[in-house]
Order: sequence, then C-alpha cells, then structure tokens
Amino acid sequence: MNINLSPLNGRLIGASVPRPNASGALAGHAAGEPFAKLVHNHLVELFPGNTYSQFEYLNSLYLSHPDAITFRQRYELIKSVPLAFLLDRGEAPTVAWNKNNQYIEKQNDTADSLIFNKNIANIIDIKTTSTSKNGQPPNIISAYKLATMCKLMLDNNDFSSFDIIYIGIDWEEKGPSLKCTDISIRGLFNTNPQRLYINWAAALQIQFHVDSLDQTYKGSIEQWCNDYLRSYLSSARKRITTMQTKFIDPFIT
Repeated sequence: MNINLSPLNGRLIGASVPRPNASGALAGHAAGEPFAKLVHNHLVELFPGNTYSQFEYLNSLYLSHPDAITFRQRYELIKSVPLAFLLDRGEAPTVAWNKNNQYIEKQNDTADSLIFNKNIANIIDIKTTSTSKNGQPPNIISAYKLATMCKLMLDNNDFSSFDIIYIGIDWEEKGPSLKCTDISIRGLFNTNPQRLYINWAAALQIQFHVDSLDQTYKGSIEQWCNDYLRSYLSSARKRITTMQTKFIDPFIT
C-alpha cells in the first residue's frame, strides 16, 4: 500500500453512526452504508483534494471533458485499461450520462472511495461485520471480475496504476446507534491469491472477513496476477468436473 491509513484507527474505533432503522434486523448493506460514508468523510479530511466517491470521480471526469460523448471516448479518459474496467458503469449508462443526468451512488461500485496519491488510484472498499453474529464471510468481489482485471493488467503491462485496499469495520449495537469496535486494513495484492475462497454458488463471489486476510505475499503484482489466474482456472475446472459428474452424467440415458 502506498498510503498510510493507520490514522483511521484513532478516528473510527469508538465512533458511532445512527442505526439505519429503528427496529428489526439489519441487513449487511443497511449497516454498511453509514459506516462507508463515515470512513469516506474521514478520508476526505486525511487526503483533501484527492479523495472521491467513485460516482463523484466519474462525474468530474466527464464534466471536464465535454467533447467525449461516446462510450469509447469516455472509457478511454482513464488511461489505465484495467482501472477503466474496474470503474466502468457499463456502455448504456455511460452513453446516457450528461450534466443533467449524472451518476449517483451505486451499491455495486468497485470503490467506496478513491484516493489518488503519487499517480496511483487507491480503490477503497469498506466491509462491515456485526460482532454479535458469526455468519459466513461477506461477498467481496466477483472472481470473474478479478480474473478479467488480472488479464488486462498482464496484457497491458500495467502493475502500478492502482491498488485495492479493504477496510473492515466491526460494529455493535448501542441503543439507537451502531458503534465501531475495531477496524482492519488490508491490501489485496499483499494476500496470497491462492488462499482466496471463491463461492461458485454465490455468483462467483470471493468471500472473506477483512481481519482474516493474510498479508504475507512477497511476490510482485505481476506475479500476483499470474498466481491468481492459475488459482481461478484450477477452481473453475474443478467446478466443471463437479457439474459434469453430479448434475449431468447421472441423467444421461
């Protein structure tokens, strides 16, 4: 990681946000959204002038290039091909964008926050966990999306344009508020890609608790991409074999 996010510990641990709804169970996204906004506001203070929400960045980029009107023209405003892929909203929304129809926040955006530091775009993704639950790890990112990113990085020899950082927030209920009890900060490229779990039954989602993400990987980012693709392909081939032997072969007559 090329940025120091450790000041977030003192800012966030013990901080509270209003409970999104007065009663009833809290869905992951409902609890996560106010904490994502809280973290983003602190990042804006820590990195003033260099921090954006993903939709804010794209709006600013398109507004500053009014002659770029086609999908390809707008897509290519981001010079890093894999970064453009990660931030892309899709062809139809990109073409439909105009100053009177700008992007708004979208739940499945890759970045909750974008911090630009030393010509590197730091993609910040915030995940929250209730301390009162021991459920399965949250969905992090599509394994297919990550494989596509790695392929683009390798094809374009692009290993220094961006970083991906996860911030885990542990929280507990305190009356009408949710209180942050702990945070974890982990870099994706610092973890062993062969240890990333792909849940094929959950839309190919990679799942993990941020605080359990190891940071022991010592290879280059180029090597990380190759190692991830090998792991992804191995997992996909096993999935193909399982589908064939369990769900197809028994029914062939």
